[in-house]
Amino acid sequence: MTHDDGLPNDPEGIRLMIHALVDGELDAAAALAVERRIAADPRLAAEHARIVALQGAVSRLPRPDVSDAFRARIVSIGMAGAERQAPVEAEPQHGTPSTLPGLIAGAGGGQRREAGTRPSQARPSPRARRFGSFDWRAMAASIMISAVLASGATQWVMQSGVDDGFAAAVASGHRRSLLAASPIDIVSSDRHTVKPWLDARIGVSPPAPDLAQDGYALIGGRVEVISGRPVPALVYRHREHLITLVAEPQQGGKTTQPGDLSSGGFSMVHWSDGAFSYWAISDMERPELDDFVARFRKAAV
Repeated sequence: MTHDDGLPNDPEGIRLMIHALVDGELDAAAALAVERRIAADPRLAAEHARIVALQGAVSRLPRPDVSDAFRARIVSIGMAGAERQAPVEAEPQHGTPSTLPGLIAGAGGGQRREAGTRPSQARPSPRARRFGSFDWRAMAASIMISAVLASGATQWVMQSGVDDGFAAAVASGHRRSLLAASPIDIVSSDRHTVKPWLDARIGVSPPAPDLAQDGYALIGGRVEVISGRPVPALVYRHREHLITLVAEPQQGGKTTQPGDLSSGGFSMVHWSDGAFSYWAISDMERPELDDFVARFRKAAV
């Protein structure tokens, strides 16, 4: 399937764009286009969640001491690459085809550029103008991260990132819901409507207490797919804020107290009651989300 949004349509190209999104290297228009692709494709959503989880795990690793000599070598590599990519100012000789891509206009290169136009004056392609390019600093950062991942720390990252990966997928689902036309699949403030709807589709439904009198109104629910498994999600509203509450069924699970997993501008709290493991996420301030969690836990008993 092709998309007319200026993004690559090949799997490797869009994967690189997801990496750029996670690294904060895209402008607002490009970031929105990538997020729309993620919202429409569960495979891209899973890849985005994996990258976010891995980045979070790597960020918590002890930072190695990097010598000034090593930093200087990375800078020199970047500068050498930049010099090799500098535009060539010399005009091609008559009768010699130009070897510079992008300076031949027209389909198939059938038209020559106007005489007297310098290569530095040639307009970049619309995609290049829109999305820009990575500089040597991004390349250097990638080299540094690759060095860390190549070390023995990789196994620790992958083993300890299981819960982080689920939390990252919950966060991605919440973000997608905010971009979608509707954040819910079943619109209802009645738990006796929401719970049967979830149970009919995935065979399980969590407690859905009515907290409207406390300022947290149930507005519906949806099904999230995390790690290839469907899980129920309830959606509450508190003033202008939405709260997504994902409930993963447990078998013989342990009861745990609420823990803070806030990151990336969102507040997130995780806890378990033995039957379900819960993730509550919102753009509310953490004290407000804590209040919701406390009221939910009390009412769900």
